[in-house]
Amino acid sequence: MSSTPESIRKHSSVVVDGPSRAGARSMLRPVGFTEEDFTKPVVGIASTWSMVTPCNMHIDQLAREAEAGANAAGGKAVVFGTITVSDGISMGTPGMRYSLVSREVIADSIETVAGAEGFDALVTIGGCDKNMPACAMAMARLNRPSVFVYGGTILPGLHPDSKKECDVVSVYEAIGQHSAGKIDGAGLQKVENCAVPGPGSCSGMYTANTMASAIEALGLSLPNSSAQIAIGAEKKEDCRRAGAAAVALLKAGIRPRDIMTKKAFENAITVAISLGGSTNAVLHLLAMAHEARVKLSIDDFTRIGKKVPVLADLKPSGKYGMAHLSRIGGLPPLMKMLLDAGLLHGDCLTVTGKTIAENLAGVGPYPAGQDVIRPLSNPIKPDSHLRILYGNLAPQGAVAKVTGKEGLLFSGKAITFESEENALNAILDGRVKAGHVIVIRNEGPRGGPGMREMLAPTSAVMGKGLGKEVALITDGRFSGGSHGFVVGHITPEAFNGGPLALVKNGDVITIDAVKNELSLAVPAKELAARRKAWKQKPPKETRGVLAKYARLVTSASEGAVTDKELP
Repeated sequence: MSSTPESIRKHSSVVVDGPSRAGARSMLRPVGFTEEDFTKPVVGIASTWSMVTPCNMHIDQLAREAEAGANAAGGKAVVFGTITVSDGISMGTPGMRYSLVSREVIADSIETVAGAEGFDALVTIGGCDKNMPACAMAMARLNRPSVFVYGGTILPGLHPDSKKECDVVSVYEAIGQHSAGKIDGAGLQKVENCAVPGPGSCSGMYTANTMASAIEALGLSLPNSSAQIAIGAEKKEDCRRAGAAAVALLKAGIRPRDIMTKKAFENAITVAISLGGSTNAVLHLLAMAHEARVKLSIDDFTRIGKKVPVLADLKPSGKYGMAHLSRIGGLPPLMKMLLDAGLLHGDCLTVTGKTIAENLAGVGPYPAGQDVIRPLSNPIKPDSHLRILYGNLAPQGAVAKVTGKEGLLFSGKAITFESEENALNAILDGRVKAGHVIVIRNEGPRGGPGMREMLAPTSAVMGKGLGKEVALITDGRFSGGSHGFVVGHITPEAFNGGPLALVKNGDVITIDAVKNELSLAVPAKELAARRKAWKQKPPKETRGVLAKYARLVTSASEGAVTDKELP
């Protein structure tokens, strides 16, 4: 694959070449274009910089490094921005409804700017949960040579008394401990003050680090981009190399959909499972595959998960953070281990212009004595922790995160709530008891609208010491920081009349992570009577972005995308 000098300016030439484009050139001169720059391919640098959140507060600096790398390689870089929102700040509030919506807004905005301005190639830099899959979605839609860069992980905080490492999930769990009387207000504030020490994404194998790792395994970022510290020198170098790589991809004629194949998505799923990654990986990889025009379904996670073990002892269910993985060599040694075991497709193309196998050819094993990543002979779990459940409560599927530490079977009586806030209050004030299955409904993509993450209630459960005593199921979703016996993405969602809408207090619900079943012990005749009496609730929003999202969004089992093709 290769391109001619003319073809590497396929899009920018339409914007700037010839007498008729003098007006465009005149507008570009004040923003830094020289006469010579009008003969170069234009590389858009999509920056998700924002002072909204520490995850993205440093990305403006990284964007400048990518700009320098693209310029040095013979391109003309143009930095542009897009939005981001903070899950960690909005968690547990109505503002969290905008989180998943932001994925679509970011993808739309990157597509819009690149399409309007005639960029020939892209570097996209993401640093928080939704903007990373959004970047990949836009890259797939545009299908112009592109490289993704992860903004990097935060360093862990250090508790001043215990000297134990902590992070933002520690704060949410401390809220539950405070409610249970295990710590006082001063103890809660100590955790709050030390948990987030600076720039970078949340430190465990939560959604940000899960998606960064999956995107690297997919082949869209340079090797080891996913396991670098946000403020380290190697992250700046990663950005410079990404800028140069975008120009090299232009010259080689390699585009995102050449990389984003079915086998590449299988690699991404394999790596996400081996790391014990977030349930959001299911939602986001489905959406990314949709944009890449690859047929991927929730059942692919089950198929692949039968043979892929969990190897990483990483938070939230483990003891280490992403910084620890970075210190022992990052993701490549794990990928080499999986490749050698026949669990990865080595022939998949990547943004280096080489295959996965070629990228990993010189990679050695992790240092002796480390226990962050276990050997294949001694896994944390012999198969996937991401379980796709079906049953009379989830006829179109649901996603559970079961590491085995919680057990593999839970049966209990339903206690139902129509919102996350109501459930959280009940947990904190002691109404939720051992043996309950907490049901939070009308929080799906349409019913929320926006499919909020349930970190606040799951963390409150853990903080209360009920992690093995209760389960929580929802048509919403979970933060990568959630752990315990939790099931989300239940489809059809309650707002659409899914069986979750018919559950009553006291109904017995069983979660079986061996048979992969989510079942309601109510006779079919009784369920039919309840369905007949059920009436759809009016939409919570009738104007604005949330209302538009609710009208357009597909089911969580389809990735909750908003641009499904018309029949």
